[in-house]
Amino acid sequence: MSKVLSLLAGLALALLVLAGCGDDDPSSATGAGTVSTAAGAAFPVTITHRYGSTEIERAPERIVTVGLVEQDALLALGITPVATTEWFGDRPGAIFPWAKDEQGDAPDPTVLKSPTGAVQFEKIAALRPDLILALYADLKKTDYDKLSRIAPVVVAPKQYVPYGIPWQDVTTIVGRAVGRPAQAAELVDGVEQQLADAKAAHPEFAGRRGLVATYFEGKPYVYGPQDPRGRLLTTLGFSLPDGLQEYVGTEFGRDLSEERADLLDVDAITWLVASDKDRQVIRDRPTYRRLPVRQKGREVFLDETTTLGQAASFISVLSIPYLLDELVPQLSTAVERE
Repeated sequence: MSKVLSLLAGLALALLVLAGCGDDDPSSATGAGTVSTAAGAAFPVTITHRYGSTEIERAPERIVTVGLVEQDALLALGITPVATTEWFGDRPGAIFPWAKDEQGDAPDPTVLKSPTGAVQFEKIAALRPDLILALYADLKKTDYDKLSRIAPVVVAPKQYVPYGIPWQDVTTIVGRAVGRPAQAAELVDGVEQQLADAKAAHPEFAGRRGLVATYFEGKPYVYGPQDPRGRLLTTLGFSLPDGLQEYVGTEFGRDLSEERADLLDVDAITWLVASDKDRQVIRDRPTYRRLPVRQKGREVFLDETTTLGQAASFISVLSIPYLLDELVPQLSTAVERE
């Protein structure tokens, strides 16, 4: 797995990715990805993005997700893709528990496995897709051009850093691409209302500083304002540390130097960890032990091998409702510790 994918996942789920229980046989997804002809009236549709624009002439029936979270938006819209790209978690079809109900009886998608992060061109072509989604991704222009010879490709708008597109945009763009924009808008409105309700129910978050971080290659790694995890905190009422945007620059996050350990000193920090050992290593770091956030226990540790830990990285229209139920109470407890 590439360093970027490891950091996106929060850390060391590479072994789970390599273990792989998804089926790479394109025939295993036969029947998945069917889109109702009721969407036909929405076509053709043109979607503008980082590399120009893509015209989709008719309702797609065989959708491949090269991006890492788009399957959730599709499933929420009642569509199962023929293939997904595995990020972490080793789940059949790369479909997580919070999305299984939406899948219903549809067959599991073929899982495209790429430990290095390389696009699986031959496997994708063999699936005969009529739409390729690469929104939550870092698809290079050369790869976009190659994929476009296979099927129409939709990537993120140019204003977002790679892996920085908000879940709302993922949902609405996917909705347009499959001819279901009104349904997508309703889904976004519903989840945004849940977020607003959670914020209103927890006024203790207002004015408090929050942060999401992980531990990678022997040092902390912090997720910035353009990362969906950081955006989730600000949506709930938290502010991010002063100087975080300047520190991470144009990336979704950055390794944290010892000299900037002050960025960890917030009112509630969420750590994504791979094991209890990593948790202890973090808590024992001299620069971290001196910080009030550590001394007062204003920490939430999420195990990346659990559904909650995985939902905390996925940040989608389907994972957020689950995350609100499970994570928000822990954040509330953390900020109240004195």
